[in-house]
This record gives sequence, C-alpha cells and structure tokens, in this order.
Amino acid sequence: MSVPDPVNAARTDSELEWVNRFARLPEAFYDRPLPAPFPGAACLATSPDLCGRLGLDPAELAEDPWLGACTHGSELPGAEPLASVYAGHQFGVFVPQLGDGRAKLLGEVRTSQGETWELQVKGAGPTRFSRGADGRAVMRSSVREYLVSEAMAALGVPTTRAVALFGSSLRVYRERIEPGAIVLRAAPSFLRFGHFEYFHYNGYSERLQELIAYALAHDYPHLQDAPDPVAAMLEEVIARTAEMIADWQAVGFCHGVMNTDNMSLIGLTIDYGPFAFMDAFDPGYICNHTDQGGRYAFDQQPQIAQWNLIRLAETLVIYFADATREAAIERAKALLQDFQPQYRHAWLLRMRKKLGLQTPQGDDEALIQELLARMAAEGVDYTRFFRQLPDLEQAETRSQLESELEDVGAWQAWWSRYQARLALEGQAAGERKAAMNAVNPKYILRNHLAQAAIEQAEAGDPSEVLRLQQILARPFDEQPEFEAYADLPPAWASGIQLSCSS
Repeated sequence: MSVPDPVNAARTDSELEWVNRFARLPEAFYDRPLPAPFPGAACLATSPDLCGRLGLDPAELAEDPWLGACTHGSELPGAEPLASVYAGHQFGVFVPQLGDGRAKLLGEVRTSQGETWELQVKGAGPTRFSRGADGRAVMRSSVREYLVSEAMAALGVPTTRAVALFGSSLRVYRERIEPGAIVLRAAPSFLRFGHFEYFHYNGYSERLQELIAYALAHDYPHLQDAPDPVAAMLEEVIARTAEMIADWQAVGFCHGVMNTDNMSLIGLTIDYGPFAFMDAFDPGYICNHTDQGGRYAFDQQPQIAQWNLIRLAETLVIYFADATREAAIERAKALLQDFQPQYRHAWLLRMRKKLGLQTPQGDDEALIQELLARMAAEGVDYTRFFRQLPDLEQAETRSQLESELEDVGAWQAWWSRYQARLALEGQAAGERKAAMNAVNPKYILRNHLAQAAIEQAEAGDPSEVLRLQQILARPFDEQPEFEAYADLPPAWASGIQLSCSS
C-alpha cells in the first residue's frame, strides 16, 4: 500500500494553506464537477468559532472569490473541487454506487495551529454521482444542518462543522417548491464507511489498498507503525463510534438515517437529514417518517452502529496482518464484539454524570434504567427533566412535578432510591447542581425552533438563524434573556414531519 505523494501547498488571499491530499489520489476516487449557477447568492450566516479556528475572516465569505467559489463554482486559488465516489447500505440494502451527489469538496486546508480541515459545499449543484437529481439543497435542510452542526459541537458531540450558510433566488422542487441554499461545512475528514464498501464490493482491490493507505496517513497517522495498522485502525474506529453513539443517546439525539454511507471513519456525526432531539422521552422514537419499520429508531442506534461497523470490517479484514484469513476473521469478530461493552461503558459514564453520580456503584445501571422507564411511561420531556433534576431537591419543585404525573407512587419510590444513592457521594448539593448543569443542556435545537428559523430564512430574514446560533453556542448556560427557548414545545410541533430531504 502506497501513500499519496506529497502535495504542493497553495495559499489564498486569506492565507489559508491548501494541501488537498484527497485530490492526489487517482481519479477513480472522484469526479471533477462542472460549475453550476446559483443566482442571487448571499452569505446569510457564518460560524465565528469555526472561522476563528480556520483563520478565516467571516466577512470574506460574503465576497468573491469565496462567495463565488462556494455558490456557483468560480475559481478559488488553491482549491481543487471534486466529488468523491462511494457506495453504501441504505436501510440495510446495498447500493453499489452512490457518491457526493450534491456535495463538492473544495479541498483541504492546514491552519496556522497545524490543524487540517476539509471544506465542502453541500447543495452546490449536480455531479456525476447525482443519479439524475439536481444536486441542490433547500433552505429547510440547510438551516437545520447549519444550526445542528454548531449546536452539537457546543454540546461536545463529535460532529462535522458548518462554516457558513448561503441563500439565493434559486427555486428547488422537493415536496414543494422551496428556496435553494448551500452550506459550507468542514471536517478533519469526510471519509465514510461507504468509501471502503465501493472499492471492496466492486472488486477494485488495488484502489481499496490505496484508500486504506490514505486513511492511515490522513486520519490515523499514529497507527502507521503499529504491528497491524489496518486492524488497529478498525479497533479505533469501533472505539470512536462507541463514544459518539453514547453521546447521541445521552443528549437524546436521533440521527434518523444511519446508512453506512452516513457513517464517518473518524467517528463524527455526519450528514444531518431527518435528525431530531427528543421532546417527550420515547425509547422507540422514530424521527424519519419514511422509516416505516423503525430501523433507525432512537433505541436501535447502538445496534445499527455495530451492524454498520461489521460492514466496514468486511472491507478491511483481508488486509489484517494475521497469517491466515481465518485468524483475521476471528480477530475482527473479537474487535466487533467489544463494541457493545465499550458503548455501554461510555453511556453509563455519561448517564452517571447527568444524575450527579461521581463514583460508580454496582446498581447504577438499574437505577438509570428504572428512571428512563418512568420517564417513558409519563412522557416526560427528556432535556428539561435532566436540567431540572437537581432543583427537585426542593420539596416545592418536586411537588409541582408530581402533580403532573400519573403514577406518583412509582416516581416517589425511585426518588427515594436516588436520594439514598446520592448519600453515598458526599457532595454538597450546590456543587452537584453545578456539575450536573455542565452536562445537562438547557438549550437544544428543538424541531419547532428550527422550523421558525427556517420560515423566516425562506422569507429572506436570517435573524432567527443568527439568534438560535448564538443561543445554542452556550447550551449549558442559563441565558435568562432567552428563557422562552427552553420552554416545552407547542402542541403543533408534534405535527412536524421529517424525511430524507429535511
């Protein structure tokens, strides 16, 4: 396996150093898409945090050459736009060729701090992998991805990021005619499980070896000198995925479409479509109304992650260093069997913190599961409950909650066990509340909040997008001026339907 040749770096006027390592791979890995018109383009919002990390002035994104490069594909010095090819299992069915059908990788930049980020525009027009589609994104989906990318980062969940949101006068047809939009997003790597599936299942073994070498050099350089680099990479992908899924479950996040082509090789949340943060707690919650069988329901996410990891392992196992194929398969199975224990450990760690428990005790999981069962039975709001949990130490606040419950006795029995468990901690109530508030967010991107921002943006007013971005950048802070954004969702919010075009 050979590593791609070093790249001649280039700089733009904003002093970004472009290294573009993926573009040095053979052309079997990508297509170079043609520019596509995007009339009336305007930059509606930028991420101050990510622009700062990139060393990019947000004002530059509203002007050429950045505006033109991100919207209609004009030349940006140093960039090498391309669309990568990949495959994937979609709702469990293998599709031999997918690819970046509406996304274009502008290139990879290295910051002054030594970080590398791939910059990608989503919704920038058709590519060879669009499969007859228009390659566009609508304002509805773009606002949601822009806001949730930065919200998840603020929550501490591994995620792709959003640099900027662009609108236009372009009209796009989905379920209805909608305004077109583009998101400039960033990630250390956009490699997916599906990239490996494409070359494996289509029999391109030489190209697969090149991709593995690239992944090790680009995403896992610390493993290149390991006794068995490929097995070590799979082991770390499993560990990172377990941590990410534990983060999802702890914050009540449902991805909605966990196809293998939507799984990141470096354990990032990627490709936000019909996602949702749960309101009333329901373990079987399905946020994607096209998911009729509930394959990607909230409580299925850990199992689906493991299923997807098995599909990735099938593409890598032949390149393990074991003496025989049988030995390699057995080792891969052992690594994959570790996923559930790793996930469970990571999830328990997060849930203990949500309950203010510092030192593990043997019956903690039973206590947590009993609480979740009570929350599900009562339809308690997931985020608000955990945020208010330390305040229930006050009898008045607890009585108010109990007045809203159907089975008060079951709740009080749990509360007594919880109080006995807290007594083993020996931590002052004030200190415990501060620690719990640092992991239990007050503000999340609820569907009705996103919908309000979408409707204003569709009308040409991005102010609610900017306001939500400001609030969600500090999800654990009280922010009394925005108290209403932490309220329970209105009744009409239950009617919001999300699909793969959301």
